[in-house]
Amino acid sequence: MRFTYLAMLGAFTFLPAFAQVSNVTPSQDTTEKIGPRHGPIRDLTDHGDGTSTSTNWSGYAVLGSSFTWAKGSWVVPKATCTSGGGLKYAAFWVGLDGYSSSTVEQTGTDSDCIGASPSYYAWYEFYPRASMTITSLTIKPGDSISATVYYDSSNEKFYAQIIDETTGQSYTTSSTVSGAARSSAEWIAEAPCCTSGGGILPMSDFGTVSFGRDSSGVANTNSAKDTSTTAAIGGFPAVNTIEINKTGSSSSPQTSDCSALSTDQTSFTCTWAQ
Repeated sequence: MRFTYLAMLGAFTFLPAFAQVSNVTPSQDTTEKIGPRHGPIRDLTDHGDGTSTSTNWSGYAVLGSSFTWAKGSWVVPKATCTSGGGLKYAAFWVGLDGYSSSTVEQTGTDSDCIGASPSYYAWYEFYPRASMTITSLTIKPGDSISATVYYDSSNEKFYAQIIDETTGQSYTTSSTVSGAARSSAEWIAEAPCCTSGGGILPMSDFGTVSFGRDSSGVANTNSAKDTSTTAAIGGFPAVNTIEINKTGSSSSPQTSDCSALSTDQTSFTCTWAQ
């Protein structure tokens, strides 16, 4: 039987920052800047066995209706960069929408390569708006990150909060998103967009990224709530729980394959390959 957090999450005990969402004040950061684009899944192939492939996403998605929140955690992986390697990118995030809909509400971190130099930063995006780098947060490899995307029906806004559990730094922002279906929740390692021709960007060598409590130490994470289920990833119906693996493309030949869920159905890893 799959493990769920129904009893533990009934009172939103692990979402104290959003328990009274009307009281949440977005962080004041006047030094945001536009970063690489993140977005919906590309070239989706559903294999009908609980797995799918795409050219930009790897990780897990759960499908449903009227999702209220998704929470995730991960450890920032180190980017291995080489001289002459050019620009390469790898994003790690939690969010709502994008698997079966055209918007994405998300926040996460990147481990990129600018030639031989690694670059680490936090960001948020309410796609199709631009991705915004959060320059007030200092992100380093090995940091434990937790993040939540929450929908408040009282004002029809999405709130995105990201916390560096290692340093204690945090950032919160909000936005309305026209046409958001709230039909999925995701925990993703992504090759962002876009090349000059609109293709997926090359994916930096992040080695292995670990999502969930088993590595991050953040309890009650990699969880979501929709109209019928409040649970960890593996607590959603099997037919609605999808493992996603990234395949190579002409502009982004690197791949990212993900593990099965841990025994408590909350944690997993994704591993980069050339």
